[in-house]
Amino acid sequence: QVNVPAIVVFLNKTDQLDDPELLEIVDLEVRDILNGYEYPGDNVPVVKGCAIHALENPDDEEAVACVQELLDAIDSYIPEPVREIDKPFLMPVEDVFSIKGRGTVGTG
Repeated sequence: QVNVPAIVVFLNKTDQLDDPELLEIVDLEVRDILNGYEYPGDNVPVVKGCAIHALENPDDEEAVACVQELLDAIDSYIPEPVREIDKPFLMPVEDVFSIKGRGTVGTG
């Protein structure tokens, strides 16, 4: 799980499928994959929709409904992270670059 305790899945481009049964098969396969990675595949929210339709038609309630459903799933399923404010600040540094005339920059 690479320290990712919870996950929400968005199946995009559902407008390109003609067969709703195929979408259900993909849903089941995604849940099997999640179970293989030790996520509770049966409980993980899987939202289906078309993101480009929502972006191109922000006034179309039907097009935007999938994005709203995704946001609701994230809000309800992903727990708020616990902030450890009593510990010192820790920033991982991945790389350091020396910029001539500017100094050293750490990135992470």
